[in-house]
Amino acid sequence: MLLLSVIGICAQDTTYIPTPENIAARKEFQDEKFGIFLHWGVYSMLGDGEWVMWNKRINRHEYDQLPAGFYPSKFNADAWVAAFKAAGAKYITITSRHHDGFSMFKSKVTPYNIVDATPFRRDILKELAKACQKAGIKIHIYYSHMDWYRDDYPTGSTSKELPHDESTTNWKSYYKFMNDQLTEILTNYGPIGAIWFDGMWDHAKETGFDWQLPEQYALIHKLQPACLIGNNHHKAINPGEDFQLFEQDLPGENTTGFSGDQKVSNTVPLETCQTMNKTWGYSITDKDYKSKDELIQRLVRVAGMNGNLLLNIGPRPDGQLPVEAVERLQAIGKWMSLYGYTIYGTRGGIIAPQKWGVTTQKDKTLYIHILNLKEPTLLLPIEGRKILQAHYFINGTKVRFNKMKNKVMLHLDKIPTDVDEVIVIKLK
Repeated sequence: MLLLSVIGICAQDTTYIPTPENIAARKEFQDEKFGIFLHWGVYSMLGDGEWVMWNKRINRHEYDQLPAGFYPSKFNADAWVAAFKAAGAKYITITSRHHDGFSMFKSKVTPYNIVDATPFRRDILKELAKACQKAGIKIHIYYSHMDWYRDDYPTGSTSKELPHDESTTNWKSYYKFMNDQLTEILTNYGPIGAIWFDGMWDHAKETGFDWQLPEQYALIHKLQPACLIGNNHHKAINPGEDFQLFEQDLPGENTTGFSGDQKVSNTVPLETCQTMNKTWGYSITDKDYKSKDELIQRLVRVAGMNGNLLLNIGPRPDGQLPVEAVERLQAIGKWMSLYGYTIYGTRGGIIAPQKWGVTTQKDKTLYIHILNLKEPTLLLPIEGRKILQAHYFINGTKVRFNKMKNKVMLHLDKIPTDVDEVIVIKLK
């Protein structure tokens, strides 16, 4: 009855006005700066990424045999969360249901879930939510809008390439299924920091398909007003969305081709999701991991562009995190333990991102993050602001500077060689 009443109300008025709780949650989200993305499901058993069902064109009636053998005996929610917290992450985003349609939580509206369809019979989402609450880390929930498995899902651009009986599609039934599952998640698992949607692009807007987002978003905000909503649709944000997502690119960039029409919003927080290697879900052959320094610099650059980094890990089918991922988490954690103060709680600085690096800022304190500089001097385009002092963040050693018209020249002790040389500038 709750679901129907909320949808009934929203159908009459789809105007979205964020609650005070939501506005506060947005600020907290911006302050957190670093989260861990987890792509985990029965697809991990095939060791070929989260899109293996589609990539291999696996018949859904063959694919649905996988859960019977899924038993992640080495999964330990507390150990996972401890590793993420030690890395400096403030939240995690876990796939509750990916495009393959399998739910990683106990659901009353489908038996195709980890408790009812596997011999493991444990609710992964519940265990992670409990571990996060104990550790003081927020949990966000990834939820797929599209589904390659269900009979009632209206066939879209990707699902049409998988065997499907068109006569069974029923949008009303599928929409109710999604909202019933979202109600379960937002009712049974404690405070949820965000719902992270994906897959809406399976039905392009040009086709006239109506996802009924305003009603769905209103349901989420009704159940948990502080819960943020993001949608990985690669377009400008829709009413009801509380933060903007960027996939494999920094805000405003389009090196992957996903963000061609995606203008950066200046009204909501920003988040960019990034893989450590090439794939999101576990791949037994993908060892092309980015270096520790590259990942640290990506975190810094995102912060300098006023966003959060959501760094992905694809856990193994046995429930363990890949060794390569753990090594990189440890390196990030070591760096954040020293320099996290220049990242957490900051916003993009008054100096726009440059080739040499970025700036972050807290009030009148500006942090210069030098990531790529081949000389011992740095010219800063600071106009209309007076510098009171400058020093190295790590040891407090003063940095000489002199003003040049509308710019300031910093004279460093040496050419920077660290992954990130941080200079603190006090502004008047």
